[in-house]
Formats: sequence, structure tokens, C-alpha cells
Amino acid sequence: MLNIKPIISSLLRSKSGPILLLMQIILSVAIVANASFIINERLTMMQRDSGIAEQEILTFAIYNFDPSIDATLQNKVDQRILRSLPNVKAAASTNMLPLSGSGWSTTLNLGPDPETAKSTPQVAMYMGTEHTLETFGVTLVEGRNFYADEITDDVNSPNILLLITKALADEVWPNESAVGKTLWAGRDVQVTVIGVVDKMQGAWVDSSDLEYSIIQNVDYSGNSYMVRAEPKHHEALQQQILDALMTENPNRVIDNFQSIAVVKENSYRDHELMVTVLSMMVVLLLLITSLGLTGMVMFNIQRRTKQIGTRRALGATKGDILSLFLTENYIICIVGGLIGGVLAVLLGQQLMQHYDLPQLNLIYPVLTVVGMLLVTTVAVILPARKAANISPAMATRSV
Repeated sequence: MLNIKPIISSLLRSKSGPILLLMQIILSVAIVANASFIINERLTMMQRDSGIAEQEILTFAIYNFDPSIDATLQNKVDQRILRSLPNVKAAASTNMLPLSGSGWSTTLNLGPDPETAKSTPQVAMYMGTEHTLETFGVTLVEGRNFYADEITDDVNSPNILLLITKALADEVWPNESAVGKTLWAGRDVQVTVIGVVDKMQGAWVDSSDLEYSIIQNVDYSGNSYMVRAEPKHHEALQQQILDALMTENPNRVIDNFQSIAVVKENSYRDHELMVTVLSMMVVLLLLITSLGLTGMVMFNIQRRTKQIGTRRALGATKGDILSLFLTENYIICIVGGLIGGVLAVLLGQQLMQHYDLPQLNLIYPVLTVVGMLLVTTVAVILPARKAANISPAMATRSV
């Protein structure tokens, strides 16, 4: 077994190289640990289940410019046309698109007095008909859907019914059934929960309230529409929608066809860019650290050629020489890893405080140090094997 004390003494005699490398490892561990944590956090966020049939829902917008059009009547006619098209599973108008970053939201109260009653979290407020659940592709887990005769065209109707997400139900009424419960919109308007859906995300992917959504029984006459069909039919369906709706009323513009999957991808684009940049930075830092270690070992081999040859002449095996350089590497990496781990935690606390990130999980500094040991071992072992192959005769020929 190698004696550690002479190896440490050797490192201390040539301070500049090991110290620079030590500082590099400290910074690399601190940055890589936090970057890896952020990458995982963003990837987890991007992979969340929205509860919606993202791939199947084709959305588009209709812009009417004829002031004589009855928007409410036209909306009903357009929805009937859409549902009659081939390969269409369901269709509905909507006041907002899921995961789009834009839409309606509100808070409701558990009592008539908004000053004293407990409030719900901020909720995404969809408006829809008896066809909306099927169009979204969400699963009803409790209660029932809207009936056709319960749908109103008035957003200020006093007879508002709600479908809510299970996340909202569990938050507001833990360990209770939400069906039949009453909420208040202000002092005078009561709304009744008639059903609970398993999962249906709102519009704002960065919001902590993303899982809290409601659907009101309002057939909203806006300009956004959703058609649910198999993705393979979307391309043909776009032209069919244009032909059918423009034949019914040519005085309008229909455009902005895209699936909810594309809407989601656009909303997460900044997160995807962050993941890409941070991943490149992690790879670059590991590469620089590896090259730094390789360079230091190669420099030490040239500087200590005669010393290595003398060790070999005194009976040191190739394995002993290889172990010498690996041990030097492990000492630097472990010391740098411990200091870098502490720095990573401190850096994580600052990121949590200033950028609203979750607390750094300690497993990330630990895994980073382990990964650094593996990467640097590979970086050191090749030049170290070259050193181990130095023959005593070649190393001492000028002695």
C-alpha cells in the first residue's frame, strides 16, 4: 500500500499546479452540482402530465369581421359543423388554450364574505359545454359532466356549475368529496361543483397553481376552437375545416392551426434552451477539468522521469507507479470535492433565495464528486500508464 504522506509532500512542493487544479475542481463541483439539479428540475417540469390529449387536439382561431354576424349563433353553428367532419372525435370552442401562457384565471371563496372566507388557490378558468371534457380527453373521476340544457351563453349567469380538477378538490376539501360543494364568486354569486376530473393543467407552465383548473358551463363565443382527432388526420383536417367553415360563412379569417403539443413545446422553449445551455456547460467543465489533470500528469511525468526510473530500479512495479499518480489525483479530487460540495450548497441557497428555485438536494454534490472521480480517473490513467512504462535504464542513462 502506498504511503500517503510522501505523496502529499510531493504535491506541496510544487504548489502552483495542484492548487490551480484544486480551485478548478472546487468551482466545477459547485457549478456542475447546481447545474445538474436545475437541468433535472426543468426536465421534470417539461415531462409533467397535463392530463390533456396534447397530440390529438388541433386548435385554430376564427376572426369574424362582419358586424352583422350573431357571434353566439355562429359559434353554435361552427361547432356543429366541426363535429360533423370525418375523423373528428369531439370539438368545442374555448376561451383559452391549455399550456399557452395566456388565458383566464380567478380565485373563488368558500363563503359569501370575501374578507373573512377562505379562498381557493388561483385557478385557470375554462369555459365549455358538454363536449369539452371529451375534446380535452380528460378523465372524469367523480360526479358527472354538464347536461346540454345546463349550458348557458352568459358568462355572468347566476346558474354556474363547475367541473374542477382533483388537485383543486384535494387542496380545498381534503379527505372530502367535492361534488355538491358550493363556492362563491364575490358576495352574491354561488357556483356548485358537479364533477371532478383527474388532471387538467392550466395555461401558465411556470405557475405553482398549474394543476388547479375549473370548467364553467358557458358556451363562450370567442375565436379559439379545438378539434380532437388522431394526429395522422390533422393535415387533411385543416383543409376540411377551412372548406366547411368558409363555405358556411366566407366573411372571416381562419388560421393559426397547431396542436396542443406544439403549444406546449412553445411554452417550454425557454426551459428547453436552459437545459441545453447548462448541459453544454457541464460537459465543458468536465472536459476542462479532465484536460487540466491530464496536462498536470504529463508535466509531472516529464519533470519526474528520473525519479520514476529510480523507483522502478528499486523494485517499484508498473502498478505502483500507476497507483502513485492515481492517488495524487484522488487526493486533489476528494479535497476539492469536499470544499466544492460545501460551496455548491451555499450557491444553491443563493439561487433559491434570488431565483425562486427549490432547495438543492444533497445527492447532487455527492454524485458530482463521484462523477468527477470517475472522469478524472480516465483522464489520469492514460498518461500514468505511459509513466509506468518508463524503463529504469532509460530514466537513469544520464545519471
